[in-house]
Amino acid sequence: MKVKSVVMTLVFVGLTCAAVAQDTPATGQPTTQGPPPTHSYVIGAEDTLLISVWKEPDLTTTLPVRPDGNISLPLLNDVQAAGLTPMELAADITAKLKKFLADPRVTVVVTQMNSQRVYVSGEVLHTGAIPLLPDMTVLQALSIAGFTQFANTKEIYVLRTENGKQQRMPVNYKKLVSGKAMEQNILLKPGDTIVVP
Repeated sequence: MKVKSVVMTLVFVGLTCAAVAQDTPATGQPTTQGPPPTHSYVIGAEDTLLISVWKEPDLTTTLPVRPDGNISLPLLNDVQAAGLTPMELAADITAKLKKFLADPRVTVVVTQMNSQRVYVSGEVLHTGAIPLLPDMTVLQALSIAGFTQFANTKEIYVLRTENGKQQRMPVNYKKLVSGKAMEQNILLKPGDTIVVP
């Protein structure tokens, strides 16, 4: 029995050393892999926010972000929201409320993401605005919109305005779905318009 337990211990130690060796590069220092990077949502005009102040029901409210990027809050009047993440806005409101409250605790939740949209027009079943999800591609947007029987799927294009200039990026859907033109599976940005002739 003693021999068996010694063998089992040696096997366990060997496996542990092998696992440590895999995580140790040539420098001899163990590597630590952090969590993968996350995309933080940036608030924009027309989004709807829930501003919650702990134990302060009179200051807790749901309101839209105005076209000028501001929100109006009791005690604080106008506060810039557009361009900030929910965490940044919560920190900003917390700092401003410290003039009025001893220990404000603010939470910001985006309840409607209306500022992040792309548009689809032409020979599609569902024209208009589509909420832009993180890392959404033109193929994903087209799968939501669908095609009519008259759609020319070889001549689709994406219109994008950058620095005051409009770009036209061609998309050949037939090549794209067959895997021949994957570079045309464009990563969409807010305000892009997909045109299906």
